[in-house]
Amino acid sequence: MGLKNKCAITGLGYTVQGKVPDRSAMSFYIEAAKNAIADAGLSIRDIDGIIIQPCPTDSRITAFSLAQDMGLSLRFGADQQLQGASSCAIIQHAAMAVDAGLCDYCLCAFADTSRSASPTTGNIYQRAMSSDAAYGMFGVAASYAMIARRYTHEYGITSRQFGAVSVAFRHHASLNPIAQMRQPITIDDHQASRWVVEPLHLFDCCLVSDGGRALIVTSAERARNLAKSPVYIMGMGQGHPLSDPLQRKTVTETGAIESGKTAFSMAGITRKDIDVCSIYDAFSFAVPMQLEDLGFCTKGEGGAFFEDGHIALGGALPTNTSGGLLSEVYIQGWVGTHEVISQLRGDCGQRQVPDAELGLVTSSGGVLSTHATLILRR
Repeated sequence: MGLKNKCAITGLGYTVQGKVPDRSAMSFYIEAAKNAIADAGLSIRDIDGIIIQPCPTDSRITAFSLAQDMGLSLRFGADQQLQGASSCAIIQHAAMAVDAGLCDYCLCAFADTSRSASPTTGNIYQRAMSSDAAYGMFGVAASYAMIARRYTHEYGITSRQFGAVSVAFRHHASLNPIAQMRQPITIDDHQASRWVVEPLHLFDCCLVSDGGRALIVTSAERARNLAKSPVYIMGMGQGHPLSDPLQRKTVTETGAIESGKTAFSMAGITRKDIDVCSIYDAFSFAVPMQLEDLGFCTKGEGGAFFEDGHIALGGALPTNTSGGLLSEVYIQGWVGTHEVISQLRGDCGQRQVPDAELGLVTSSGGVLSTHATLILRR
């Protein structure tokens, strides 16, 4: 069906990440892009397409300003903003462009300087949105906390089960040399961490980071001749509930229902075929919610699924093996993509999932209001 196995991802670009003061967002975009191009064994002149997720701290940066600074001559270009869902959505868009013949090698990139940006341009994740401040809703955490509270009410999910997510991902991060938070934590540590917005403790909330990521999408045929083993795109999908949670039929379902259904249909595989996952984890509880909506467990069983160790390395469904947004780094959805691709290339060292062949990535934006899923294979 559709684009199954027609396109592949090659060339992963990373930058220094964490708290990195005195760096511009553009410098991160350029560093990540050049590293992705080099990783693929390509040159600047090979890149003829570009899609970026615009930077939240520097609105001056566009796909075309980045292309200008890198000296790219383009046949195709676009900016695409789905907040945290942008990474998987941009890869899907790039695959469509390559398959349509609009470009041969499409550079996809994002960078953020929210950790070190000035108070006037940074801290965007803490600001009230529109008129929400009038109702005491300040920042993204408050909106997610409202959904988390409803989730615990409807399904009996507990804070300790949220903690099982955080503890598992911190263990994975302890095996990742580039992770920001490598010190293991316990459930007791999670429970003792301060409240951010009840029912979310500090360890339920993702990091805020500086850094950039990039990758390249090309045709499956071209990818076979490049420097690194290609990772093929088997399935893709999107699902976008209403932006305002209070306008939705329910706040305890995510766009993963539709997104995952479309991706699995295109890939022609079942949930049992997946060897490794990266699930968007801006907040701990959103991971079991998405796994439920993707069909890996029934609604309300996600907390127990984590407590039973299924998502740990060595478990049935190793998830967020880099540490994810909770413990590796927060570069919106561009963390999970790179980790699953690295797993399928066999590049993950101590945290490598043996014989990983099929991987699933989700990215989610807004207040669980945008969602995209990719199914990848080696």
